[in-house]
Amino acid sequence: MTYSLSNLREVRDDPTLALRELNRLYYTRGRTRDYNTDAPNVFDEDWDNLLILDACRHDAFERVLPEFELPGTFGHRYSRGASTIEFLRANLTERDLSDTVYITATSMLYRLMVLNDEIDHNLHAVVDVWEDAIDVGEWGVRPERMAKRVQEIQQEYPQKRLVVHFIQPHIPFIGEFGSEQFDDELVWRKMRQRGLDASDDDLWRAYMENLRLAMPSVEELLHALPGRSVVTADHGQLIGDRVFPVPFKEYGHPTGIYCEELVKVPWHAHENGPRKRIVAEKSTGDQYERKDKEELDSKAEAHLRNLGYLQ
Repeated sequence: MTYSLSNLREVRDDPTLALRELNRLYYTRGRTRDYNTDAPNVFDEDWDNLLILDACRHDAFERVLPEFELPGTFGHRYSRGASTIEFLRANLTERDLSDTVYITATSMLYRLMVLNDEIDHNLHAVVDVWEDAIDVGEWGVRPERMAKRVQEIQQEYPQKRLVVHFIQPHIPFIGEFGSEQFDDELVWRKMRQRGLDASDDDLWRAYMENLRLAMPSVEELLHALPGRSVVTADHGQLIGDRVFPVPFKEYGHPTGIYCEELVKVPWHAHENGPRKRIVAEKSTGDQYERKDKEELDSKAEAHLRNLGYLQ
């Protein structure tokens, strides 16, 4: 295992990264694991529609559940990823997903699929809701927009499994309190470095506000989508938690840290009428070939920056 000069410079500027790396070495067994190998592939699970709440902790979902009338049964699973990147890499690669349409409010899949050319999936289709939302200024794509688009896609692809990837409760905070208090995309990094005049309670309030704003749209889809729907998360979130073995206060969702707060995710299942008749079909072609790639890449990079992934 080697570290570059740029790694050393990053640690010089932010010593907590050295502590994070020690924890990462523990969870990845000396970087011999690329993802949480104790968890199953989410596409092997039994569902027709998978509703993903980005960065939603199991305990946070459990806390807000009594406030809403979600049909179904609440439980939990463990995710393969402590971050969206790990989740996508570990679940999508080398899989036959020609029976699946991925509808997403986050540009992370575009980053891995197009910008970085890392994932060579065979999803039947990818619907980038973030692209249209950005055109009207919705960097934190509203859950209502997602719910509407998903129901349109269900009509277009009635015999496909649907993955619905919301942004919330991930930043940017779109609620009244969160958007006023935290308008910086580097909120988690600055909290770790003690560079923000905010408390963990403030962060929890903004985070839970984001989650609560998404729940009505989740409830709407559970009633609208046919078949077996599952509400889950790609990973959790650290909000001042102290993880093992080096117990410093951590924020965000760093890759390779497979603690409960990051990999234990909700698994809320509901069956709405008969199951779908799922049919696998190869994609009809490159969905981006007729678009202005330079403009789309620029949009994706700006969106990733707004989500805190790029500086």
